[in-house]
Amino acid sequence: MASASKSGTVKEFNFIWEGRDKTGKLIRGELRAGGETLVRTTLRRQGVLVSKVQKQKIGKLGKVTDKDITLFTRQLATMMKAGVPLLQAFEIVSKGASNPAVGKLLGSIKADVETGSSLNAAFRKHPLYFDSLFCNLVGAGEQAGILDSLLDRLATYKEKILAIKSKIKSALFYPIAIIIVAFVIVAVIMIFVIPAFKEVFSNFGADLPAPTMILISISDFFVEYWYLIFGSIIGALYAFFAAWQRSKTVQIAMDRLMLRLPVFGDLVRKATVARWTRTLSTMFAAGVPLVEALDSVGGASGNHVYVVATQEIKHEVSTGQSLTVAMQNTELFSSMVIQMVAIGEESGQLDSMLSKVADFFEAEVDDAVDALSSLMEPIIMVVLGGLIGGMVVAMYLPIFKLGGVVG
Repeated sequence: MASASKSGTVKEFNFIWEGRDKTGKLIRGELRAGGETLVRTTLRRQGVLVSKVQKQKIGKLGKVTDKDITLFTRQLATMMKAGVPLLQAFEIVSKGASNPAVGKLLGSIKADVETGSSLNAAFRKHPLYFDSLFCNLVGAGEQAGILDSLLDRLATYKEKILAIKSKIKSALFYPIAIIIVAFVIVAVIMIFVIPAFKEVFSNFGADLPAPTMILISISDFFVEYWYLIFGSIIGALYAFFAAWQRSKTVQIAMDRLMLRLPVFGDLVRKATVARWTRTLSTMFAAGVPLVEALDSVGGASGNHVYVVATQEIKHEVSTGQSLTVAMQNTELFSSMVIQMVAIGEESGQLDSMLSKVADFFEAEVDDAVDALSSLMEPIIMVVLGGLIGGMVVAMYLPIFKLGGVVG
């Protein structure tokens, strides 16, 4: 008997089945159902003599990433534009997927569509991979009979969002990686190199310079409590990222902080506005009403500050206010964005103007990341050079002093 939740919804699983059709030909396939008995009953009604049914679990096969979903959307859009039937397109993409989890996910969706479910409804069964924006656009495409065009627009949207996320990650990764490498180098010097110098200096029989004494004291602390230092740092980082993932309060605080950072804040703001305008442009161009489109826009922006602002915009628009005034009231959008939206509303080309704004800010993010990378390299070299050079000079000062005395 299939298990049911408290709400009465039957929990479904993916099943791979094998059997023979009415002509005796061996056939195989996948079906999503609440239990093995239901699979056998469904196939028997279709005239299939079932010989084997096996339950499959997608979660054990790996992780489906945003990049996988983006690639699948582009492949599906391309094949449908070429006239390939939907089920055949799913079959081709699932078999060609390098990630087994993607193949199983697509097989499950294909099985739902085969049993009469709409593509939109099949996607909605997997909210972890297909958000409301994705499902709404697919639903709009099915209703209007332009699914291939909507999938193409959706694929372009996801590719641009993925690219801008990649830019932000690359901008943040470089300095973080350098900080980690610098800490490891300093720790190695403190724990292994300076104690060797300390043994040499103990035979000098003379007072050591103040910088050398300070460095040796720090080295002694590292040597004695290295496990506490590393344990505390790793534990603090783990606790922070765990809280960031699980605590809504921490996420909100970090989203606000990211927008206020001296150098990176402006970059994050531009990327957020680019995602916001790109999402709204895509939804509006697909024929989704403005108020409904705003439901998906806030979450797609990726920042809680803009999520709250989008809810305020939605409320004002639903009461008859223009989008331009509602956006201006949040004080989160630059005058250029406001003016472009105003022109779009007046000319009836809001989707086109929003797309131009998104293009502009995506280009701004590209330029900002390039400029930031160029700026960070000399700054990091100066900081690392000063840090490592300072330790070297401090450790060689007694040798210089001894050389002066001998001379």
